Amino acid sequence: MRRNMWAAAGLLGLALTSGCALGSSGTDQGSGPAESGPLKGATVTVASKNFTEQLLLCEITAERLESQGAKVKRTCGMSGTNAVRAALTGGSVDMYWEYTGTGWLALQQSGTETDPQAMYKKVSTLDKAENDVVWLPPAAANNTYAVAVKTATAEKLGVSTLSAYASLAEKDAGSAGFCGASEFFGRDDGWPGLQKAYGFSLPKSDVAELAEGPIYNAVAKGDPCDFGEVFATDGRISALGLTVLEDDKKFFPPYNLSLNVRGSVLKKYPKIETVMDPVSELLTTAALQKLNAQIDVDGKRPEEVASQWLSASKLK
Repeated sequence: MRRNMWAAAGLLGLALTSGCALGSSGTDQGSGPAESGPLKGATVTVASKNFTEQLLLCEITAERLESQGAKVKRTCGMSGTNAVRAALTGGSVDMYWEYTGTGWLALQQSGTETDPQAMYKKVSTLDKAENDVVWLPPAAANNTYAVAVKTATAEKLGVSTLSAYASLAEKDAGSAGFCGASEFFGRDDGWPGLQKAYGFSLPKSDVAELAEGPIYNAVAKGDPCDFGEVFATDGRISALGLTVLEDDKKFFPPYNLSLNVRGSVLKKYPKIETVMDPVSELLTTAALQKLNAQIDVDGKRPEEVASQWLSASKLK
């Protein structure tokens, strides 16, 4: 998913040339470019990774650019971070949405940063200098790790912050049962680091390892856990009546969204930034939760959700 680090240059080249990338489509899907607009005459390729939020963002971007006159080719749903990044730096695609936390892991390799703006500044500066990739101003949406609990359970236990959860885990481990995915349990910015940062240790008997998807329903049902690892913009959080605990010590690193554009493309079509700024401004964590829920919970297609949202936001 979004947290995969970018591969070394040789592996990136292999991913690009082997064609492991193109997912849902390599052709135009929208109604075509507007007859006029600030991007009339522009031709660009928009890509994404292969999970709900990324498919949605790919279509939002494509339709927004088309509404401003650009001709857009879509390669939504590529196989993952490494493939789409290889396509971007190799020139096969022109832009895709990346997460600042993913860029930090790939470009910094060490150290931590919890300030969203500081992280964005460092990542964007490094990537421009090293790879001629421009990170446009980030959205407020932060798809970081989070810990969720059913709202009714949170109220019953009086837990609204991770500090309160840590206290519960120390005093009543049986009421603090936790579900997480294997990756979360093995990461410094996951379970081990969380316990260290908040000063608690939950017995292994009260911890369950599940695949990422089933965790949401497990927490909603309270079986086998009342608390679990989630991603902050996932639509199932609100749909299942879950509450995200406040990370009051700001342990989890930020994963804000930024549209990554090849520098040569932005130089040729500088109005891309102006056209996409209103989109970034509206992409909050809460907004993405609702949009993702329309796909994962209500069963709508990303294209349908994207089109309706852009129309309602007066962006097409």
